[in-house]
Amino acid sequence: MIMFRKFRLLLLMVFLVACTVHIMIDLLPKLEKRASGTDGADSGCQCAHHAGAESQGWAKQRARSGAEAGSWPNKHTLRILQDFSSEPNSNHTSPEKSTAVGDKVEAPRRLGVSGGKAEDHKPLIGEANGGRAVNGAVASRLSALFQHPLYKIGLPGLTDGDTLFNVNTDIRFYPRATGNQEWPNEGGNDQEEDDEEENSPVAEATAESYPNWLRFHIGINRYELYARHNPVLDALLKDLVNQKITSVAMKSGGTQLKLIMTFQNYGQALFKPMKQTREQETPPDFFYFSDFERHNAEIAAFHLDRILDFRRVPPVAGRLLNMTREIRDVTRDKKLWRTFFISPANNVCFYGECSYYCSTEHALCGKPDQIEGSLAAFLPDLNLAKRKTWRNPWRRSYHKRKKAEWEVDPDYCDEVKQTPPYDRGTRLLDVMDMTIFDFLMGNMDRHHYETFEKFGNDTFIIHLDNGRGFGKHSHDEMSILVPLSQCCRVRKSTYLRLQLLSKEEYQLSSLMEESLLQDRLSPILIQPHLQAMDRRLGLVLQVLADCMAKEGYTSVVEEDLEGESSTHRGSDHR
Repeated sequence: MIMFRKFRLLLLMVFLVACTVHIMIDLLPKLEKRASGTDGADSGCQCAHHAGAESQGWAKQRARSGAEAGSWPNKHTLRILQDFSSEPNSNHTSPEKSTAVGDKVEAPRRLGVSGGKAEDHKPLIGEANGGRAVNGAVASRLSALFQHPLYKIGLPGLTDGDTLFNVNTDIRFYPRATGNQEWPNEGGNDQEEDDEEENSPVAEATAESYPNWLRFHIGINRYELYARHNPVLDALLKDLVNQKITSVAMKSGGTQLKLIMTFQNYGQALFKPMKQTREQETPPDFFYFSDFERHNAEIAAFHLDRILDFRRVPPVAGRLLNMTREIRDVTRDKKLWRTFFISPANNVCFYGECSYYCSTEHALCGKPDQIEGSLAAFLPDLNLAKRKTWRNPWRRSYHKRKKAEWEVDPDYCDEVKQTPPYDRGTRLLDVMDMTIFDFLMGNMDRHHYETFEKFGNDTFIIHLDNGRGFGKHSHDEMSILVPLSQCCRVRKSTYLRLQLLSKEEYQLSSLMEESLLQDRLSPILIQPHLQAMDRRLGLVLQVLADCMAKEGYTSVVEEDLEGESSTHRGSDHR
């Protein structure tokens, strides 16, 4: 009996030793990861563990203070937390990027991205493509494109009548650029004005001393919003991301919420908040006029317009905002301020006032108070540079059942060609450029367009309001191309660039991929949207090929690369 008990004790000891060894073997990889810093759950910023608890604590404090004082807490109550959500549908990219691509955020290990889980790391576009490098040692396709002869065509000589402003005379109307105290507001809202009068952005009466937004305005001319290689453009894009926001107000009009943001250097931009994740498509039952306006579509449209060499979209950049510190605490718009609330998940939310999607059910919520959006640089104040609004001849009916005339009349373009301003000059060709631009994005919402009044009818169309593009990568809306198929006209420079972008070495999707990596919120578009642009480019070229087979090359392609008759030719930085 004693021997049997000893034998049982020995077996128990062997079993315990085996279990201990097994547990140590399981723990060893995790201990190694923690020692090397790859397990972000315990590495980097320790505050990442308690973000939810801190947010919950703030929510409780707000509830108490709200009950006691009936108002929002002090603006320092809410901590400034980075939103690196571990949710699979999160749009925020892991910031583990090459420092060569813009001013990116810190490495994820330092910030505790996605809770530190390796499986939560969201790969960059380059990584998704098997690690194909876009920047760095590999030659840049984008740089090669801009060195191509088609992207080096010069402007005709500019006269005073060809520039939007005369630096020596007109700039005095920018008061804070010349030291005056009165400042015209583009939106006409008193809430946009900034009380701080010190630190005037311009101290000298030289163009180089002007803030970047004003230098952008000065560079606008009859042929372009900005020159190809103008360094002011990149500087302005950085300002949109980095400038301190001093005032916020809702933009009046429009169907969805947009905010006007004023910066410390007195520049202004239009903010469109994120409403959909990158992976979501427009629901199939949505009409085009009730679709969401996407912030990433605004960003991608700017880059696409630049690659097509139109340069008719104002500069747009993505930015991650702290909703408390950079919106709620700086707004003087009481209607906007009153719509802020804390969600059941302890996230800061607001919804503003607009026609569509401005309600508690469609509120814009941070995680806990961070939200991303697009910031589009303002064009000059309407009091200084008037713009004319034109009804798009191929405007849709914006009705659930009715069709527009062009949808039922195949000869509709013949009528348009007889109507000013499409009966002369290049306006019809401008509409064809806009049609191609919209089709590549899948944008059906082009009911009006604008031009600068100073230049009359001989100027370009400004490509504004592109937020309803890039909604469906799985569907090509051929009705967008009807103006091109009906009119069978295209500018030669546009046609040659489209052909160039269809070649493997200048593939449109690859150029867009590289260009979009420069944005702070990259990746802006998922691969299916990039691939859809290549597919749609082929469809555009097929429509033009059909037109040429029917009418002949010379009747379809209008020369604009010789002489000085065209009002749309490229430009190098002057």
